[in-house]
Amino acid sequence: MVATQSPSSQTWAETRGAKWRDQLDPMEAMLAPIDAPLIAALHLSDHLRIAEIGAGGGATTRAIAAAAPGSTIEGFDISPDLIGAAKARVGGVARFTLADVADFRPAERFDRLVSRFGVMFFEAPEHAFANLIQWLLPGGTLAFAVWGPGQDVAFMASVREAVAAVIDLPQPDPDAPGPCRYGDPSRLLALLEAAGFCDCAARTWRGDLQVGGGMAPDAAAEFLLASSSAAAPLADAGAREQARARERLAAVCAANLRDGIVWMPARVEIITATA
Repeated sequence: MVATQSPSSQTWAETRGAKWRDQLDPMEAMLAPIDAPLIAALHLSDHLRIAEIGAGGGATTRAIAAAAPGSTIEGFDISPDLIGAAKARVGGVARFTLADVADFRPAERFDRLVSRFGVMFFEAPEHAFANLIQWLLPGGTLAFAVWGPGQDVAFMASVREAVAAVIDLPQPDPDAPGPCRYGDPSRLLALLEAAGFCDCAARTWRGDLQVGGGMAPDAAAEFLLASSSAAAPLADAGAREQARARERLAAVCAANLRDGIVWMPARVEIITATA
């Protein structure tokens, strides 16, 4: 696998999706607290048509279905591995479609468009958001969750610091696809406005996340290294460097231990807009 500090949509389709699938249970348990503020921003009601971008393993899909009884939900993802997992896990509550949403055009428009951490990886975001506005009915609304600045997402910052302490790690390109691409939400708001959306706004959510859904330090360190793109260069390093990075990260996890579980603070931006 080619290591990258800035995973793109194509990277997700080819490799990152499979890595995410292999960590689905602990990953979705860790990210579950973000579902509530994201879904609240959608202002859901019964019998809506809802599209979910980057549906992953379907955990947020399930939460949306519970909040909008009788609605039709379709989840989209570029990764065949994740589409397969979502169908197997929650296929009864939604339809799942394999598609690159930057170019795909659905047969019918939707009332709501939602994404939890699925819109930061477009190679050409101007093109992608200009396409996505065509997915919504006039007056339809979106809600996207994106990560805040990397230094405000402790589990990401901790992995990067642990890896950078033992090998040379290039600085991420802030304009390239990546998880904290819209840590400054004004960049995403400007893109949405340029695409034709109105009432564009951002609201900050802060909270503590259980790393891996509730893991002890050693297990939490293993989980973070296995799931983070920042740790990918370690695969080409020696066993000594890998062990040193793991030890450093486990020590950070131990410093964030409460009641036997590793907790780390995170900042998320909830983005809303209207077509």
